[in-house]
Amino acid sequence: MKTMRRLIYKEVLTAVAFVTLAFLGLFFFFDLVEDLQNVAGRYTPHYQLNHALMYVALLIPIHIYELMPITVLIGCIFVMARMAQSSEFTILRTSGMGPGLALRHLLLLGLLFAWLTFVIGDHIAPWCEREGRLLKSRFEGGVLHIGQNGAWLKEKQKYSQFAVNVGAINGEGQMSDIRLYEFSPSGRLISLTLAQKGRIADAGGWVLSAVARSEFSPTPEVPQTMAQSQLKEMLWPSEISQDMVTVALIKPERMGIWDLFHYVRHLENNAQTAQLYEIEFWKKVFYPLSCLVMVVLALPFAYLHMRNVNIATFVFTGVMFGVSFFLLNNMFGHIGNLNQWTPWLAAALPGMIYSLISLGAFAWLVLRQ
Repeated sequence: MKTMRRLIYKEVLTAVAFVTLAFLGLFFFFDLVEDLQNVAGRYTPHYQLNHALMYVALLIPIHIYELMPITVLIGCIFVMARMAQSSEFTILRTSGMGPGLALRHLLLLGLLFAWLTFVIGDHIAPWCEREGRLLKSRFEGGVLHIGQNGAWLKEKQKYSQFAVNVGAINGEGQMSDIRLYEFSPSGRLISLTLAQKGRIADAGGWVLSAVARSEFSPTPEVPQTMAQSQLKEMLWPSEISQDMVTVALIKPERMGIWDLFHYVRHLENNAQTAQLYEIEFWKKVFYPLSCLVMVVLALPFAYLHMRNVNIATFVFTGVMFGVSFFLLNNMFGHIGNLNQWTPWLAAALPGMIYSLISLGAFAWLVLRQ
């Protein structure tokens, strides 16, 4: 049995590695061609070819994470179809490898791919995403602007609540173009603080520099009175950390699981809608498990009779299955967000559907045999 397992694992790992390298080479070329327009450009005169190569290299772990399930599917289908065509799988079956044993071998291999996907997606890809964006920012004036409207955060405090807007942040965590809107418990604006720069203090809170503060009357019965002040520096007590601000630098699907978890908790504690981030959190949880779905989906190809059939046909079929899985996965995420579905169900449903399809096809082929 060890010989059988070693044979299958070697073939599958080699095929998956080859397919992954082929896809990465293609994406590396496309990313580099797209980024060459920034080399020595009008707004990035100091951005050179070596910087573009470094930036594109930082995108590689992100592509590996995104491509892993489909490369696992293509590699497994290729191996299973080739072994069925050359009758190798038939020999393995007559040597004592029944359907249950074959399924167990592939599931163990799928767990390896799932673990690798989790490590890359939760640790390596988010770091590469941040470093790539900060690398670009150093050649765009040293500051990374966070969208057109900046990053918005909200925090409830004991006697008031704040809406915080951060316009930009640099590679050292220095924030700029900061606006703090302070509201009373009844929702009335009681102060507006504008700061040119800000940073997170070591002891907690924000240290704001070049501050312009306007205070308004907190009661609607009294005519609005306004007091204005100019401060060189101001300490604003807050539990909003730098990690929460830098979340705005990363798309939800590129964030780590723990970053998403803490950000969802922050949104819920401040009475903000967290549906989108909850769905992305559960998608991050279930996404590595899609490698298990893919290896199960590939196993039925080993039980087909295909002596006169081109393997490329089955590989193409596998690619279509993989693409349809990703389309369904993204579609359920958007539909679940719009219709307020239970987040874990919206994230898990595509995997459950394809698992049932693959297990059904596997059972039918085994019973037919």
